[in-house]
Amino acid sequence: MRFRSATADPTDLDRALAYPADGPVPALTPERIREELAAHQMRPEWTWIAEDEDGEILARALWWGRDDSDRPAALDCLQVRDRVADPAAVAAGLLRAGHAAFGKLPDYNISLPRDWRTGPDGLAGAVAWRQEAAAEAGLTRVIERLRFEWTPDAGTAGPSGRLVFREGTDEEFLDAFVRLSSGSLDLHTQNELRTIDAEELARDDIEFYTDCPGERSWWRLAHLPDGTLAGMAIPSATPYHRNVGYLGVVPEQRGQGLIDEILAEITRFHASEGARRITATTDTVNVPMAAAFARAGYEVTEIRLVMEASQGA
Repeated sequence: MRFRSATADPTDLDRALAYPADGPVPALTPERIREELAAHQMRPEWTWIAEDEDGEILARALWWGRDDSDRPAALDCLQVRDRVADPAAVAAGLLRAGHAAFGKLPDYNISLPRDWRTGPDGLAGAVAWRQEAAAEAGLTRVIERLRFEWTPDAGTAGPSGRLVFREGTDEEFLDAFVRLSSGSLDLHTQNELRTIDAEELARDDIEFYTDCPGERSWWRLAHLPDGTLAGMAIPSATPYHRNVGYLGVVPEQRGQGLIDEILAEITRFHASEGARRITATTDTVNVPMAAAFARAGYEVTEIRLVMEASQGA
């Protein structure tokens, strides 16, 4: 079995795109992949294939990144032909080869219907071998997330006057990120804090959201009318649509429904800019955040499994 990127031959990319989208896990269409290639968010060097001795493609892995990235951010599509006896082993070899070339272990995201465990025949098994392959390739942590979506039909809530929103300095946002990480129900935050301190995580978060397509000028601190910090709202964006980037309430103000006020501020901001769709995600275990999205008219559209490396891998 040979594992390589689709760069050795001029026909490699066309062959990789023509790979049949068999199996129950949703796969990207050739048209969508070509759009991503044109946007420089997928690339031949991020498109990897597994070939048998006759040169037939038995598996493919498609990584994605921002158009200005040196290395991919996430694996978007992983497929192995149905007739392969041990799909997990082939997929793991393909991922290890890609990781070695990239010099990092990008996350692997699988988008699934809400009933994926009990739904379409074979779906749970197809997810299982992908999880096994990801773990063998170093992506040992699994987080299950709910993906929400808002559309204008849901409407927006007007300001209640309970909070005042204002712009803030980088130092103020750094302090807010540090404070919000305490007691967070977000699994990624909890995992990171096992190996780094809250300030280092806050700096990483600020760098991440600064690099997102959204504007830094959109960020807002949330205060009680007396000036006490209550939380923050970071409206953001992806290359495709507006989204809820980061929001939260400081520990001493939690349990008072203020998260609804902060989410409403983000939704109003995006809606005022003409957004026809706003997406958001939260961990399935973060029940309070999921409930806040539901109250704000956001609907669950899919489950997203995120497989990632342990800190420092």
